[in-house]
Amino acid sequence: MPRYLFWILLCLAPLTHAASAPSPDNAQDLAYSMGASLGERLRQEVPGLQIQALIEGLHTAYQGKPLALTDERIGQILAQHQAQTDPGQASSGINAALSAEEVFLLVEKQQPQARELADGIILTELKPGKGAKPGPQDSVYVSYVGLLPDGTVFDHSTQPQWFRLGSVIAGWRSALVQMPVGAKWRLAIPSSQAYGTQGAGDLIAPNTPLVFEIELFATRK
Repeated sequence: MPRYLFWILLCLAPLTHAASAPSPDNAQDLAYSMGASLGERLRQEVPGLQIQALIEGLHTAYQGKPLALTDERIGQILAQHQAQTDPGQASSGINAALSAEEVFLLVEKQQPQARELADGIILTELKPGKGAKPGPQDSVYVSYVGLLPDGTVFDHSTQPQWFRLGSVIAGWRSALVQMPVGAKWRLAIPSSQAYGTQGAGDLIAPNTPLVFEIELFATRK
C-alpha cells in the first residue's frame, strides 16, 4: 500500500479527536465525509477490497475491542501488500520497510497503557519503579530482551549487566533517563533511534523498529 495511504489512515484518528467535538448537527456529515474520502482512495489503490472486512476491522479497532488477527500478523500482511503493489520501483524495499514501521508503531501506540515518549518511542510500563532515575552519563544495571517486530528474539541478557548510557542506542539513552530503578518497561523504538538505514549486519535489517523489555535494577555515576 503506498505510503500516503497509510498517512490517510493515520490522519483519521486526529480528526476524530480534535480539540472540539463535532456538534450533533454535523457529526454524521463529518463521519460520512471521512468515509467517502477514505473510500475514494481505497477504490483507486486497492481494487477488489473486501469492504465488509474493512468495516469490521475499522469498527473493532475504533471501539478498542480485541482484533481477529495478531498485531504481528497485521504488520506482516500490510508490509507484504506494500511490497507487491510497488514491485518495479527501485525504492520499493525501503518504502515497504518504512510503511511496515509506521503500521507497527501505530499498533504499539494503540495498546492498553501505552504512551509516546520523545522521538516517537512507545512505552508500556510492565512494572512500576520508585527508585532514582539515571543521568545521561550514568551507567545502568539492567536485564533485557530485544525483539524484532515479528516477535523474534535477536538479543537478550542471561543476567543483569552494566551499560554506560553513552554507549547504547539513542532509543535507550532517551528512554532510560526517564526510568526509575525497580521499573520494567516495554519500549517500541523507531528505527531512527536504533540502527537506522544501516541496520546491524545480518541480524537487523535497515529501517527496522525494535522492541526491548528492560528492567532497571540500579544506576551509578
